[in-house]
Formats: sequence, structure tokens, C-alpha cells
Amino acid sequence: MRALTLALVALAGLGLPSHASAQRPTLVIVISIDGFREDYLTRFGSQLNGGLARLTKNGAWFTNAHQDHAITETAPGHASLLSGRFPRSTGIAANRVGVVDPVSSLLGFSGATGASPIRFQGTELFDWMHSADARTRALSVSMKDRAAILMIGKARQQVYWYPGDGDFTTSKYYADSLPSWVTRFNARRLAQSYAGKSWSLLLSSSAYTEPDSVSQEGAGIDFVFPHMLPSDSEQTASLIRGTPFIDELIVAMALEGLNAMQLGAGPQTDLLTISLSATDAVGHRYGPQSREMHDQVLRDDRTIGLFLDSLFKLRDSSNVIVVLSADHGFTPIPELAPATANPRPTRASLEPALTAARARMKTLKVDQNAIDVDQQIVLLDRSAFQKAHADPESVLGLFLTTARSLPGIARVDRFRDLPRSDTINDPIARRWVHQFPANTSVELVATLTPGSLWASGLVASHGSPYDYDSNVPVIFYGSGFSSGRFAEFVRTVDIAPTIAQRLGLKPSEKLDGAPLSRALK
Repeated sequence: MRALTLALVALAGLGLPSHASAQRPTLVIVISIDGFREDYLTRFGSQLNGGLARLTKNGAWFTNAHQDHAITETAPGHASLLSGRFPRSTGIAANRVGVVDPVSSLLGFSGATGASPIRFQGTELFDWMHSADARTRALSVSMKDRAAILMIGKARQQVYWYPGDGDFTTSKYYADSLPSWVTRFNARRLAQSYAGKSWSLLLSSSAYTEPDSVSQEGAGIDFVFPHMLPSDSEQTASLIRGTPFIDELIVAMALEGLNAMQLGAGPQTDLLTISLSATDAVGHRYGPQSREMHDQVLRDDRTIGLFLDSLFKLRDSSNVIVVLSADHGFTPIPELAPATANPRPTRASLEPALTAARARMKTLKVDQNAIDVDQQIVLLDRSAFQKAHADPESVLGLFLTTARSLPGIARVDRFRDLPRSDTINDPIARRWVHQFPANTSVELVATLTPGSLWASGLVASHGSPYDYDSNVPVIFYGSGFSSGRFAEFVRTVDIAPTIAQRLGLKPSEKLDGAPLSRALK
């Protein structure tokens, strides 16, 4: 907790502000834990005694909440959290078409592509808050650009992320220079201070039921505790992104910004969004069933607990509401699936079907680039077929037949047919319908067999329409919210309208979500 402890020392002695009206909160905090499965809260619940424990025990906890779309990734998940809308209407359908924007270069860092919300469509919670009170301000902090950006939408507020050089930054979409408080925070070189430190178990080894010698984890490299960071501080500044320590930095940065900007001091309601990224990095490297993941969840519990303790020394808790959720869950490592699993989870690819389709197109004298596969979706340029006086249906039919016979492929659907299917009883169909607008150029969508992953080089991953990738926590905590555990099916698109109702706001557009009345007193 080194960085967070240092942040608390820096903020110590500031005292409480004057109490604002309890009728309307002066601060809304939304915490998203990247890659956090709902079942982590129950699997490790008996060992939680920090922030996660406080939220689950005292908040309105919806255990059957879902990112109810098909490509469960960081960008579409974060775009849906505070917009109240599915990817089909936010314009953010996948990470690869998320926030990349070469025009909006990063400030002070040349090693990453620029980023902005130019592809995001519509409004978000902050826009509704600002429309009601122009004094409202927002701060968003994450390791990832897409997480920080898409929790706010298109508003030009204070949005910062950590590209890996030791400094938090933003892009020219938001500002031409960093404010003094960010410059001061970066000058403390908190990331570099972890050089030579080790990620060791938080508790004694007997507290963990998971084995610590699973060679499939970490791709067979550094898969046993402790995990050492190098003594070189600049290397550590980059490698820290794959450890629990990055979440300590994110929280320290959020606290620094809250104090510098005087967020939540009133009389208006401000917004602070925090996306903690380490759980996703740990999941990709070690998998959701690893000892590393167990320890990471315990550490985030402590980190969030310290954050809340610090927050409530700075702001009256009766004027603050906190919401916890996540952008997606996680699929276990396929190679570790039980021997009884049928079909056996594997790593799949649609490349054989693409090869077959392009061979057919060659005989039809159609440009072979007129069809393409973007992992699980198939795109087709129909104008190229018209130009060659060829029928695209024969090629799509061949692709379908070939793809459905491939290992790891459960189904391949024509996207245009899915809206007419039983989207109530077929959650996979429903989630694909929620992914793309009706006028999309997507022709086919492929769904893996349960437990399988797309061949990507990652040890473990996510991105499917299955519940293990979609089921995430949704918890509302604070003044005006009830306390209890609710098992009904809800969606993350219900978060924004629920907060809006608590604040007495009217969303400025039609939403896919609806207020969760059981969360509200």
C-alpha cells in the first residue's frame, strides 16, 4: 500500500469541509474494477474486511447483474456503465474501435497512440448532471485510456490515464498542458518507488486454496510467488501495470485530484470515476482461478477500504454515494478445464473459414479483401460482389458451413436474423443484438463453445456472451440507497438511470436501462 499510504500522508490534516445538504449528494463516485467477476465477492468473501466488505454488507448489492452484450471487453463495458445504453447505440463495439485517435496525441508521452472519445455517440451521466447544474465537474482516472475516457463520454473534463512511463497523462482532446496538481503528483515518482519491491502474498500461504505451481499460468514464466519488480526504476514504471500496485497508484491519483479540485465540496454534485486495472492484467496473465487472482482481490479490498476511509475524512459520508461495478468478467484458462468438460475448451480461430471463402471468391473473380474476419465477426463489402456480378450468399454460406465445423465454435449466426429470434430465452442472441446497430455492416457473428478462447496469445481472456464473462457486481452505497442482497436479473445499463433518479435528473435521451427501484430507499 506504499503509494496510497504516501498519498494519505500528503492529504493528512486537511480536516472536514462544512456539511452540505443531505438531500442531494455533493459527490458521486463510480468505481469500476476491470475484469472483476461477480463470484470473486462470494469466493473470497470470508477474507474481505476492507472496502469490498463495506460495500457488500451495507449497500444494495445485485448479484445477478450483467454486461448484457456479446463482446465483453473494456471499451464497450465502460461505455455502457454510465451511458445507460448498449454498445449498439454508444458506437463503442469493441476495444479495437474504442478510443484510438492519432489526432489527439498524448501530453508528454510519445510511446502510445493518441486517444479521445470521438467514436462515442450520445450522452452519459455527467452530461445530465452538468445540464442540471453547470458548476458540476468530473475527474476520471485509470491505467487505461479507454476506461478513463469512456466513463465520462465526450465531455472535456479532467481525464487521466497511465501509459507506462511513470506519469499520468491525458490527450490534447482535453487540454494542451497538465494542471499543476498532476505535475506535482507525477514529480513524486510513486511508480518508480516500487523498484526492487516484490508482490508477495498478503496473507499466509495457508489462507489460499489455489496451488502456486501451475505452469500454464504466466505462460510458464514467473508463475510462483513472490513476483519481483526490477531494481531499475524506469523498467518498474512500466512493469507495475501488471501488478496490484498499479491500483494503489490510481487511487492515490484520484484522492490527489479530489482534493486539488475540491470535488464534492458542494454545493453542486460532482462526479469522480475510478477504473482499477490490475485485476484485468492479473487475469490475463494468471487466469481467474489462480492464487494471484485470489491475492489481487484481497488487495483491492484493502485498497478500496483505504480509499473510502481517506475519502470520508475529506467529505461528509452522508453527502457521498458510491457505485461499484465492472466492465466484464473472465474466462478460465482452457487448458486447465476439467477432463469431464464436453466439448473440451480450446483456442479457436475462424481463419480456415476465411481461407475457404477467399478461395471461392477467387473463382468468382471477386476481390478477396472484400471479406474479412475481425476475431468473432465477419464483414463483407457487398459492392465488390456487385462489381463482379457475383452472389455473396454463396460465399457466406460456405463460410458458415466451414466455421460451424471448426473446433471451439459453438454457433455462427447471420446478424440480420438475430433480432427476429427468441432474445428472451436465448441470451447469446440477445447479447449480439445489443452489440451492433441494425444498419451494421457485420454479416456474421461467431460464438465460442463454453470455456474456449479466441487464439490471441493471452493466457486467459474474456469477450464472450457467456455469463462468466458478463456477470459483474453492481452495488449502490450511500445516502438514499437501501441495504440488501438482490438476486434478480439486472444489467449494467441500469446503473446510470438509477443514479439519475437518486439525483433527481432526467436523462437527455432514450436509454436501454431503467432505474433499479429496489436499490433506492
